[in-house]
Amino acid sequence: MDDISFDQWKKLDLRIGEIVDVHDHPNADRLYVMTVDLGGEKRTLVAGLKHHYEKDELVGKKIVVFTNLKPVELRGVMSQGMVLAAVEESDEEHIVLLSPEEDIANGAQVR
Repeated sequence: MDDISFDQWKKLDLRIGEIVDVHDHPNADRLYVMTVDLGGEKRTLVAGLKHHYEKDELVGKKIVVFTNLKPVELRGVMSQGMVLAAVEESDEEHIVLLSPEEDIANGAQVR
């Protein structure tokens, strides 16, 4: 991995979001299309979580969202950010979403 400077790290805009809606991606077997409330706005995120979480496990969950990525179209659906998750190198099929340990406002900045 390449090291980045503190100034580069400060450019990342990580926010707390709450998943308010989840549905199957119309053109992909592994993807969900989620609506995430970031406090002052709602965004659509496309995430490869279908084989790791049921829809009802995700709705209401607080997550960490990388918000200042350029939007990208994933199989016909525009994704406006990226959800952060952890995965062990020895078990890349086990994905765990990063979430705050206490309730905090949607849109709170992760520092």
